[in-house]
Amino acid sequence: MRLVEQLTCLRAIGLDPAHAEGVHPERLRQLSRMGGRFTAAQLRELSPQRRQATLVATVLDTTARLTDDTIALFDRAVGRLFRRAEAREEDAVLRNARSVNEKVRLFTKLGDALLAAKAAKGDPLKAVETAIGWERLARSVEEARRLVRPDKTDLSALAARAWPVLHRLGPLFLGAFRFRGLPAAAGTLQAVETLLAIYRSDNADWPADLPVAFLRSGWRNAVLAGEKANRRTWEIATLLALRDRLRAGDVWVEGSRQWRAVEDQLITPALFRSMRESGPLPVAVPETARSWLDERRDLLARRLTEVAGRAARGALEDVRIEGEKLTITPHKANTPEAAEVFAERLYDMLPPVRITDLLAEVDRWTGFSAQFTHLRSGLPADDPRVVLTAVLADATNLGLTRMAEACSIATYHHLTWTAGWHLSEQNYRQALAAVVNAQQSQPLAAFFGNGTASSSDGVLFLTAGHGEAAGSYNAKAGSDPALSIYTHISDRYAPFHATMNRPHGEAPHVVDGLLYHEADLKTSIHHTDGGGASEHVFGLMHLLGFRFAPRIPNLAERKLYAFDKADTWPVLAPFIAGKIDEKLIEAHWDDLLRLTASVRTGVVSASLMLQRLGAYPRQNGLALALREIGRIQRTLLVLDWLDDPSLRRHTTAELNIGEARNALARAVSFHRLGRVRDRTADARQHRASGLTLVTAAIVLWNTVYLGRALDALRRDGIQVPDALLAHLAPLGWRHINLTGDYHWARNTVFEPDGFRPLRARPPALAAAQPPYSYPSSRTATLQLPSQQNSHAGSSAPGIWPRGRGTRQAAAPAAPGRADGRSRASRLRLRRTSQARGRSSRRLRWRC
Repeated sequence: MRLVEQLTCLRAIGLDPAHAEGVHPERLRQLSRMGGRFTAAQLRELSPQRRQATLVATVLDTTARLTDDTIALFDRAVGRLFRRAEAREEDAVLRNARSVNEKVRLFTKLGDALLAAKAAKGDPLKAVETAIGWERLARSVEEARRLVRPDKTDLSALAARAWPVLHRLGPLFLGAFRFRGLPAAAGTLQAVETLLAIYRSDNADWPADLPVAFLRSGWRNAVLAGEKANRRTWEIATLLALRDRLRAGDVWVEGSRQWRAVEDQLITPALFRSMRESGPLPVAVPETARSWLDERRDLLARRLTEVAGRAARGALEDVRIEGEKLTITPHKANTPEAAEVFAERLYDMLPPVRITDLLAEVDRWTGFSAQFTHLRSGLPADDPRVVLTAVLADATNLGLTRMAEACSIATYHHLTWTAGWHLSEQNYRQALAAVVNAQQSQPLAAFFGNGTASSSDGVLFLTAGHGEAAGSYNAKAGSDPALSIYTHISDRYAPFHATMNRPHGEAPHVVDGLLYHEADLKTSIHHTDGGGASEHVFGLMHLLGFRFAPRIPNLAERKLYAFDKADTWPVLAPFIAGKIDEKLIEAHWDDLLRLTASVRTGVVSASLMLQRLGAYPRQNGLALALREIGRIQRTLLVLDWLDDPSLRRHTTAELNIGEARNALARAVSFHRLGRVRDRTADARQHRASGLTLVTAAIVLWNTVYLGRALDALRRDGIQVPDALLAHLAPLGWRHINLTGDYHWARNTVFEPDGFRPLRARPPALAAAQPPYSYPSSRTATLQLPSQQNSHAGSSAPGIWPRGRGTRQAAAPAAPGRADGRSRASRLRLRRTSQARGRSSRRLRWRC
């Protein structure tokens, strides 16, 4: 109701959206952001033309944003009602589990008695009387009848429970917008007009025959189950059909940006033809379908033949195929113990630092705070510490109010003004790029990876307060609504893109992070877990020129596809589901190129198009053609996965990088237990961007000082083999104070080269035993373990940080002490535990 009232107020101004035609969308959004932050006095200071342009842009942009928010809220409301209905069914099953189990035992006993009577040729009725008794049997049958649940969802009962809420939402939603659609959605639009007329007549003008042809068979049967059509069920079914059509793009809303017609979101056909004539399209495939299909056909046939031959000979490493059964033996972790001990020693040398001092030092190296320019003037902030404090408020989930209480350099109003005028998504991206580029150029980072691989993963944050309405339910997060920060991270550990989205929709956001970041990365292969592995993502990634190598769950159940008959490869035939539809790809090849060019040039985001195509009905040709390309690429990946153990190890290692980074992100976003309470999408995205920027700064700081610690060891004569450096991870945080009052020190002591002094060299380096020996000589050599514990040729980095900062790898046992700790180290450990106990009881303490 609040959103509709705001829309009604803005529409009453009477501005024509055509006023914004010819203005670049980004310029329009910039004017709108300024208009939202100007006070009345500041607006009076503008020239009349500038003031009018700012106000018009603000009204038009706000109207479009409110339209999108209202439709999205309706979509979530419908989904939440059905999710609650499913939860009630699951709770009923759990509540009745004990009773059902009792009935199963009872009827098992009855069955045994009847079978025994039949075998002995006895009286079955007497057997029943003897086993359980007729009265008990009658009671059990009656109880079992009450426990019976329908095999399918009872749509009529579901509609009856959802009707009280949707009957109130329906008039508000349908009356606020004008819907348009494709010819295929004409039946849905006609039903929507009928329902709107009924609402306007105060439920007095119901037609004699309700239209039901547009409904799915299940809902149609539920509506027509009685002697006459059920009005409430039809109303709920119509609103549900409208939601599904809006998701698919068959129906769109006038004045919306996100819920527009798919055709309007792509490059216009005239512009696409001009791009095609003027030069090569920004795609990674040939411009003719036949040449691409011929190349894919030859490649797929060759790979199927090679893998089938190796499978028949039993030559696939850790892979066994027996008929229709496929088994892949998971590889074990192969991080050498010497690498863990070595990493522990390096982290012991890092100087302790407060998070404020860490950000200030990283800013001194990179100048990333200068990227947070004023929205109107384009100048950086007068005091970068205030900007960094506002960024910390986003990253730690502390908020500006509590951050103003915890810092001493700015008031709440100063922080609010700075965040409003200097913190924008574009500025966050540029600042993150500055930090990522600096980290990627560090000499030590070259040992982590070659800079051409990346991975992405989501980390769930529960919602609360005003933000609860924005959350979505996900099985991983339990019964509470949650949001997911989906983050892309390079193989050198730097996070370079993040977006806040609903947790069940990770796949559409895979491509966004690879295209729309500002860092100087040359990513060629990308990894995800099962949440990002959809056929549409496979297809679009290939068209854009990226190799997509996710870890596919339940690989044995995923079918392959080929251009020829499955019996051409007898060993793999049980896993080949069908043939590739070449005609479909050829028929929609130009549409596929136009889609790819639109995504590459930023006319429309990849996530929005993938969401639309994923929701399309089966008869949509573009979605089906992209799916066919995705099936080809997924089949090629599965064949590589079976044939190449190094690919499996590399993918697992890259995904472990993301998991370790997620642990760091949870440690940074500590306040309110990490629960998201922001109402608006911009505020939630700022949370994600601030958290990503701060974690990237920690990664850069750790990389620099780990490199300095390594140089110090080598100056002391300890030779560290380069092979161990691939197992380092700059994700530890036990030396970083993340909580307390946020003070910005001005009297930090630096060495002459401008860096903090390292801690003293740990004397324990001379106390280890073979094969990980650290001799006391100054020309000591750090020994590698045996070859069987090494990477066996894999270039994937091992992940040793776990839990709180670094993995607690115990040193080799010293003589006379089973756990390898000396008396002095035990005393230090005891004092540390006591200090932590005292500090945890303090309400506030200084960083």
